[in-house]
Amino acid sequence: MSLLLAAIAFVSTLGGGIVALRYQDRLHLILGFTAGVVLGVVSFDIFPEIVELTHSTGMAPVDPMIALVAGFLLFHIVEKVLLVHHAEEDAYGPHTHPSVGVASALALVGHSFLDGVGIGLAFQVSTLAGVAVGLAVISHDFADGLNTVSLLLMHKNPGRRAVPYLVLDALAPVLGALSTLFFTLSDRELLLYLGFFAGFLLYIGAADILPQAHSTGPSLKTIGMTVAGVVFTFIVTRFV
Repeated sequence: MSLLLAAIAFVSTLGGGIVALRYQDRLHLILGFTAGVVLGVVSFDIFPEIVELTHSTGMAPVDPMIALVAGFLLFHIVEKVLLVHHAEEDAYGPHTHPSVGVASALALVGHSFLDGVGIGLAFQVSTLAGVAVGLAVISHDFADGLNTVSLLLMHKNPGRRAVPYLVLDALAPVLGALSTLFFTLSDRELLLYLGFFAGFLLYIGAADILPQAHSTGPSLKTIGMTVAGVVFTFIVTRFV
Protein backbone atom coordinates (compact mmCIF):
# COMPACT_ATOMS: atom_id res chain seq x y z
CA MET A 1 0.00 0.00 0.00
CA SER A 2 2.83 2.43 0.82
CA LEU A 3 4.39 1.81 -2.60
CA LEU A 4 1.07 2.45 -4.34
CA LEU A 5 0.73 5.83 -2.63
CA ALA A 6 4.35 6.62 -3.46
CA ALA A 7 3.65 5.77 -7.11
CA ILE A 8 0.71 8.20 -7.11
CA ALA A 9 3.06 10.82 -5.63
CA PHE A 10 5.36 10.10 -8.59
CA VAL A 11 2.59 11.09 -11.01
CA SER A 12 1.67 14.14 -8.90
CA THR A 13 5.28 15.40 -8.93
CA LEU A 14 5.57 14.99 -12.69
CA GLY A 15 2.35 16.94 -13.13
CA GLY A 16 3.69 19.90 -11.16
CA GLY A 17 6.93 19.94 -13.14
CA ILE A 18 5.12 19.77 -16.48
CA VAL A 19 3.02 22.80 -15.51
CA ALA A 20 6.21 24.76 -14.71
CA LEU A 21 7.81 23.76 -18.03
CA ARG A 22 4.68 24.57 -20.03
CA TYR A 23 4.24 28.06 -18.62
CA GLN A 24 7.82 29.39 -18.51
CA ASP A 25 6.61 32.79 -19.75
CA ARG A 26 4.65 33.14 -16.51
CA LEU A 27 7.47 31.99 -14.27
CA HIS A 28 7.21 35.02 -11.98
CA LEU A 29 3.62 34.04 -11.12
CA ILE A 30 4.60 30.41 -10.59
CA LEU A 31 7.45 31.51 -8.32
CA GLY A 32 5.09 33.72 -6.35
CA PHE A 33 2.76 30.77 -5.83
CA THR A 34 5.72 28.54 -4.96
CA ALA A 35 6.90 30.97 -2.27
CA GLY A 36 3.43 30.91 -0.73
CA VAL A 37 3.39 27.11 -0.77
CA VAL A 38 6.80 27.02 0.95
CA LEU A 39 5.62 29.42 3.68
CA GLY A 40 2.42 27.42 4.09
CA VAL A 41 4.22 24.08 4.38
CA VAL A 42 6.48 25.43 7.14
CA SER A 43 3.64 27.16 9.01
CA PHE A 44 0.77 24.68 8.68
CA ASP A 45 2.53 21.34 8.26
CA ILE A 46 6.05 21.26 9.69
CA PHE A 47 5.72 23.56 12.72
CA PRO A 48 2.55 21.89 14.08
CA GLU A 49 4.28 18.51 13.73
CA ILE A 50 7.32 19.86 15.60
CA VAL A 51 5.10 21.12 18.43
CA GLU A 52 3.31 17.77 18.67
CA LEU A 53 6.55 15.79 18.70
CA THR A 54 8.18 17.98 21.35
CA HIS A 55 5.27 17.16 23.63
CA SER A 56 5.25 13.43 22.88
CA THR A 57 9.04 12.97 23.07
CA GLY A 58 9.80 15.37 25.90
CA MET A 59 12.62 16.88 23.84
CA ALA A 60 13.48 20.50 24.61
CA PRO A 61 11.81 22.81 22.04
CA VAL A 62 15.13 24.56 21.48
CA ASP A 63 16.63 21.40 19.90
CA PRO A 64 14.54 21.42 16.69
CA MET A 65 15.01 25.21 16.57
CA ILE A 66 18.78 24.69 16.58
CA ALA A 67 18.28 22.24 13.71
CA LEU A 68 16.16 24.89 11.95
CA VAL A 69 18.90 27.50 12.21
CA ALA A 70 21.44 24.91 11.04
CA GLY A 71 19.33 24.13 7.98
CA PHE A 72 18.89 27.81 7.16
CA LEU A 73 22.59 28.62 7.55
CA LEU A 74 23.81 25.50 5.76
CA PHE A 75 21.89 26.28 2.58
CA HIS A 76 22.92 29.93 2.81
CA ILE A 77 26.57 28.88 3.06
CA VAL A 78 26.25 26.34 0.23
CA GLU A 79 24.63 28.94 -2.02
CA LYS A 80 27.30 31.55 -1.32
CA VAL A 81 30.12 29.04 -1.82
CA LEU A 82 28.65 28.12 -5.20
CA LEU A 83 28.59 31.82 -6.07
CA VAL A 84 32.11 32.58 -4.83
CA HIS A 85 33.47 32.64 -8.40
CA HIS A 86 30.89 35.26 -9.34
CA ALA A 87 31.90 37.71 -6.60
CA GLU A 88 32.98 40.30 -9.13
CA GLU A 89 29.37 40.81 -10.21
CA ASP A 90 27.22 43.62 -8.87
CA ALA A 91 26.27 42.76 -5.29
CA TYR A 92 22.68 43.73 -6.00
CA GLY A 93 22.41 41.89 -9.30
CA PRO A 94 20.08 38.92 -9.71
CA HIS A 95 21.50 35.60 -8.51
CA THR A 96 20.74 33.46 -11.53
CA HIS A 97 23.54 30.90 -11.71
CA PRO A 98 22.72 27.39 -12.98
CA SER A 99 24.72 25.65 -10.22
CA VAL A 100 22.51 27.21 -7.55
CA GLY A 101 19.41 25.96 -9.34
CA VAL A 102 20.86 22.45 -9.49
CA ALA A 103 21.75 22.52 -5.78
CA SER A 104 18.22 23.70 -4.92
CA ALA A 105 16.65 21.00 -7.08
CA LEU A 106 18.81 18.30 -5.48
CA ALA A 107 17.81 19.52 -2.02
CA LEU A 108 14.15 19.18 -3.02
CA VAL A 109 14.86 15.70 -4.38
CA GLY A 110 16.19 14.84 -0.93
CA HIS A 111 13.01 16.19 0.61
CA SER A 112 10.88 14.10 -1.76
CA PHE A 113 12.88 11.03 -0.78
CA LEU A 114 12.10 11.76 2.86
CA ASP A 115 8.42 12.21 1.93
CA GLY A 116 8.50 8.61 0.78
CA VAL A 117 10.27 7.63 3.97
CA GLY A 118 7.46 9.35 5.88
CA ILE A 119 4.85 7.27 4.05
CA GLY A 120 6.71 4.04 4.78
CA LEU A 121 7.28 4.84 8.45
CA ALA A 122 3.64 5.88 8.91
CA PHE A 123 2.55 2.46 7.66
CA GLN A 124 4.80 0.95 10.31
CA VAL A 125 2.54 2.68 12.85
CA SER A 126 -0.82 1.79 11.25
CA THR A 127 -2.58 1.57 7.90
CA LEU A 128 -4.72 4.61 8.77
CA ALA A 129 -1.64 6.70 9.58
CA GLY A 130 0.04 5.55 6.37
CA VAL A 131 -2.94 6.50 4.20
CA ALA A 132 -3.24 9.92 5.88
CA VAL A 133 0.45 10.70 5.36
CA GLY A 134 0.33 9.34 1.81
CA LEU A 135 -2.57 11.61 0.86
CA ALA A 136 -0.77 14.62 2.32
CA VAL A 137 2.41 13.79 0.39
CA ILE A 138 0.49 13.32 -2.87
CA SER A 139 -1.21 16.69 -2.39
CA HIS A 140 1.96 18.70 -1.91
CA ASP A 141 4.21 16.68 -4.24
CA PHE A 142 2.52 18.51 -7.11
CA ALA A 143 4.06 21.66 -5.65
CA ASP A 144 7.39 19.83 -5.16
CA GLY A 145 7.58 19.07 -8.88
CA LEU A 146 6.64 22.65 -9.69
CA ASN A 147 9.28 23.94 -7.25
CA THR A 148 12.03 21.72 -8.66
CA VAL A 149 11.52 22.91 -12.22
CA SER A 150 10.89 26.53 -11.20
CA LEU A 151 14.15 26.76 -9.26
CA LEU A 152 16.13 25.34 -12.19
CA LEU A 153 14.50 27.72 -14.68
CA MET A 154 14.86 30.65 -12.32
CA HIS A 155 18.63 30.17 -12.30
CA LYS A 156 18.80 30.05 -16.10
CA ASN A 157 19.00 26.30 -16.60
CA PRO A 158 17.44 25.26 -19.94
CA GLY A 159 14.16 23.40 -19.88
CA ARG A 160 15.74 20.18 -21.15
CA ARG A 161 18.08 20.13 -18.14
CA ALA A 162 15.11 20.36 -15.79
CA VAL A 163 13.56 17.14 -17.11
CA PRO A 164 15.99 14.60 -15.54
CA TYR A 165 15.81 16.41 -12.19
CA LEU A 166 12.03 16.36 -12.37
CA VAL A 167 12.07 12.61 -13.05
CA LEU A 168 14.53 12.11 -10.17
CA ASP A 169 12.29 14.15 -7.88
CA ALA A 170 9.28 12.07 -8.95
CA LEU A 171 11.14 8.80 -8.31
CA ALA A 172 12.42 9.93 -4.92
CA PRO A 173 9.21 9.19 -2.90
CA VAL A 174 9.07 5.66 -4.33
CA LEU A 175 12.71 5.05 -3.37
CA GLY A 176 12.08 6.56 0.06
CA ALA A 177 9.12 4.26 0.71
CA LEU A 178 11.20 1.26 -0.39
CA SER A 179 14.01 2.22 1.97
CA THR A 180 11.77 1.92 5.04
CA LEU A 181 11.70 -1.83 4.55
CA PHE A 182 15.22 -1.77 5.99
CA PHE A 183 15.15 0.76 8.89
CA THR A 184 13.04 2.71 11.38
CA LEU A 185 13.38 6.31 12.59
CA SER A 186 12.78 7.42 16.18
CA ASP A 187 10.50 10.34 16.98
CA ARG A 188 13.48 12.32 18.27
CA GLU A 189 15.37 11.84 15.01
CA LEU A 190 12.28 12.82 13.03
CA LEU A 191 11.92 15.96 15.15
CA LEU A 192 15.44 17.11 14.35
CA TYR A 193 14.93 16.41 10.64
CA LEU A 194 11.73 18.47 10.60
CA GLY A 195 13.51 21.40 12.24
CA PHE A 196 16.39 21.19 9.77
CA PHE A 197 14.11 21.03 6.74
CA ALA A 198 12.00 23.93 8.01
CA GLY A 199 15.15 26.06 8.08
CA PHE A 200 16.00 25.06 4.52
CA LEU A 201 12.50 25.92 3.29
CA LEU A 202 12.49 29.28 5.03
CA TYR A 203 15.76 30.18 3.35
CA ILE A 204 14.81 29.29 -0.20
CA GLY A 205 11.36 30.84 0.22
CA ALA A 206 12.38 34.18 1.72
CA ALA A 207 15.91 34.67 0.37
CA ASP A 208 15.72 32.97 -3.02
CA ILE A 209 12.27 32.44 -4.49
CA LEU A 210 10.44 35.62 -3.44
CA PRO A 211 13.18 38.04 -4.58
CA GLN A 212 13.30 36.31 -7.96
CA ALA A 213 9.52 36.38 -8.29
CA HIS A 214 9.64 40.17 -7.98
CA SER A 215 12.92 40.70 -9.85
CA THR A 216 11.15 42.36 -12.79
CA GLY A 217 9.35 44.80 -10.47
CA PRO A 218 6.55 44.77 -7.88
CA SER A 219 3.46 42.97 -9.12
CA LEU A 220 0.06 42.72 -7.48
CA LYS A 221 -0.56 39.53 -9.46
CA THR A 222 2.59 37.95 -8.04
CA ILE A 223 1.64 38.99 -4.51
CA GLY A 224 -1.80 37.51 -5.10
CA MET A 225 -0.24 34.23 -6.24
CA THR A 226 1.86 34.13 -3.06
CA VAL A 227 -1.26 34.55 -0.95
CA ALA A 228 -2.98 31.87 -3.07
CA GLY A 229 -0.08 29.50 -2.39
CA VAL A 230 -0.45 30.02 1.35
CA VAL A 231 -4.23 29.47 1.20
CA PHE A 232 -3.78 26.37 -0.98
CA THR A 233 -1.37 24.83 1.51
CA PHE A 234 -3.62 25.69 4.44
CA ILE A 235 -6.55 23.92 2.77
CA VAL A 236 -4.43 20.88 1.91
CA THR A 237 -2.95 20.50 5.39
CA ARG A 238 -6.18 21.16 7.27
CA PHE A 239 -8.81 19.41 5.15
CA VAL A 240 -7.08 16.89 2.86
